[in-house]
Order: sequence, then structure tokens, then C-alpha cells
Amino acid sequence: MSVRTLLQASQTAPSSLRAENAGALARAYLEDACAGGERDEVEDFLFALLDDPSALVRRALAESLASAEGAPPELVLGLACDQADVAALVLSRSPLLSDEQLIDCAAIGESAAQTAIASRARLSAAAAAALAEIGSREALRTLAANEGANLPGFTLRRMIERFGADGQMREALLGRAWLPASVRAALAAAAARCLTEFAVERQWLSPARAERVAKGSTDSAYMIIAAGAAAYSDETASLAAYLRASGQLTAGLALRALLCGQTGLFEASLVELTGLSPRRVASLISAPASDTFAAVYAAADLPASLMPAFQSALAAQSRLQDEAGGQATPQEDGALRLTVIQAVLRRCETADDEALGRLIPLLRRFATEAAREKGRRSLERKKTSAAPEQQGVDESTAPEKARIAA
Repeated sequence: MSVRTLLQASQTAPSSLRAENAGALARAYLEDACAGGERDEVEDFLFALLDDPSALVRRALAESLASAEGAPPELVLGLACDQADVAALVLSRSPLLSDEQLIDCAAIGESAAQTAIASRARLSAAAAAALAEIGSREALRTLAANEGANLPGFTLRRMIERFGADGQMREALLGRAWLPASVRAALAAAAARCLTEFAVERQWLSPARAERVAKGSTDSAYMIIAAGAAAYSDETASLAAYLRASGQLTAGLALRALLCGQTGLFEASLVELTGLSPRRVASLISAPASDTFAAVYAAADLPASLMPAFQSALAAQSRLQDEAGGQATPQEDGALRLTVIQAVLRRCETADDEALGRLIPLLRRFATEAAREKGRRSLERKKTSAAPEQQGVDESTAPEKARIAA
């Protein structure tokens, strides 16, 4: 059928045939199959189809033009502003839509249109940030799972701020190939809030008890995230900045970082709190008994009464490093270090200081937790080493067992 015949047939045909003809005309236009002045006539007709009362026709047009680079940009934009099931086809695939147009369509579109934008094979940081701010829950779930989307840390954190209670979105984010430390920390905090609210709602825990458990869990998660950072790094800096912005960068958390062997996070915390350079902070904490350390500690606005505890923790870390031949020994899983806790505990118990005395119950709880973890690890190692031996015994006695069974 010729292009002119298709044009004439589309004037009075039923919607299903008009849709079929619209698709055929769009493909003929893209394949440059129109002769002479027919191309201009077909283009005018395709624009006229934007006003067709049947969504079937407009959808057929969108299906034919969605991925085409040779489609009229204005026609694609018109389809992008159509109802959701039509718009979604071009919003998810068209290479002709600019970031500004995608952002505008996301702002005026329904959830289905936003979800289509979130699913694009490539999505810029600007468009992703707009979706994070105005997108629906379903759109952000799709965005979280889209590895082709450029998602900076601030965009990911905004997504968590809005829908951190949504388990499916958290799971999608955790499935991404890489997440900044600050985003992993925000996810841990969001999960802890959800669990706390659930436990209180079910009356499994009192609000105060639930809050305490949640804080312990999030603090442990932050140490795991920082695990292995024996020195200042971009990741520990990102984590410290997030903790400060969220009001969690406290003296207690900074001390816990040292008790877990995370000197990198402690350095990053001092850099964040004082504005000093990482190199300067690293040199100052290497001499915890010096006046210069006392100066940087004061500049961080940490409690003066707790400075001996920090000094003891740093000195214990230094001794551990000396025993390791000068090599840093980061705690790979972020667990508390019993030897460091015991050193700080001795300092607090012998000091005639009320503030340090109030720290003793917390340190003893940490010591119990560390000893418990140490025992658990020891047991796991014994099980692992005993497994091959047990397997050998089982294999050697298999014939005897078979004889007895027979």
C-alpha cells in the first residue's frame, strides 16, 4: 500500500486500523520511504495524530518512534507529554529528549511516567536528582535498581530520606555495584529506625530499650562500614561528613571508632570537626600525650573530661602497631578490640575523675561484648579446623558403618 493510500485510509478508518496505519506511516517516514512532497505531508499527518481521540493510535505512533534518532524532536516531545501509557514508551527510550525535558516530564507526569524515566539505559545525574526529589516510591525503586543511572551520594541520600522505610528500595540500593560509605551509613540508620518502630509497635521492647538497641546497632554498622580503614581516606571522610550532618558525630562514636581500631574514622572525624588538613591531624594524633594533641582535641569541641580516655585508646593502638612490627592492623569487620578497651578501662578506674568514672559502665559493657565476640571467633576457628579431620574420620569409617547397617 502506498503512503498516500495509507493517508487516505487513516481519515475514516476505525481506531484499530488507524493505529496500524499510524505505525506504518511512522516507519515509512523513518526509513525515508516517502517520495517527493509526500514526506512533508506524512510529517504533518503524524503531528496531527497527536490529537487523535484514540490512545491506541497515539501509542502505536510512540512505539514506532520511541527509539528513533531520526524522528521529529517536537513530535517525540508531544508524545512524552501524553497520558502515561503512551508517554512511558518514549520517556524510557528516546535519545531525543534532553535532561530539561525529562525533568519537566517527571514534574508533570504520573508515577508511570516517572518510572519510565527512571528506567532509561542512561540517566544523567541532573535527571536522577530531580527524580529523587519529586519521584514516586515506585519510580525511586526503579531508579535504585538502574545501574545505568548516575546517582551521586547526595541523590542516594535524598532517596533514603524520602523512602528509607521502604524495604524494597533499600534492597535495590544494596544490590548496586558500589555505594559510598555515607549512603551505606544512611541505609543502616533507616533500617534501624524501621526495626525500632516495629519492635515498639509490637510491644516487644519499650521505646527507651528499643532506642538503645537501635543506637548500638547503627554504631556497630558504622564501624563495619569503616572497617579496614587504617588511615584517612575519601570513604572515611564521606562517612564522617554524613555523621556530622546527621548529628551523630559525637564523642561516644569517636571513642568507639578508636576502641574498634578504626583510627581512619577517628582522623576523619577530627578533620571534619576542626577543618585541619588530614596530614596535620595524622601527625597530631601520633603523639596523644602532647600539648598539640590536646589543642586539636579542644578545637574539635570534644569533652575535655574524656580526653584521657582518648589518649589511652590512641596509646593502646600505637602499642598494637609496634607489636605488629609497625604495620597497621585494622579490624576488618569493625568489631571492638578487647585489649584497647581494657587499656582505657584501667585508665578510667585509676583516675580520680567523676566524668571518667561515668564512662566505666559503658566500657565494661564494651569489654563484655568484645570478649563474647572473641570467644565466638575462637569457637568458629576450632569448628573450621576440626571439619577436615572429622570428614577424614567419617570417610575412613564408612565401610564399617555400611557393614553394621547391612
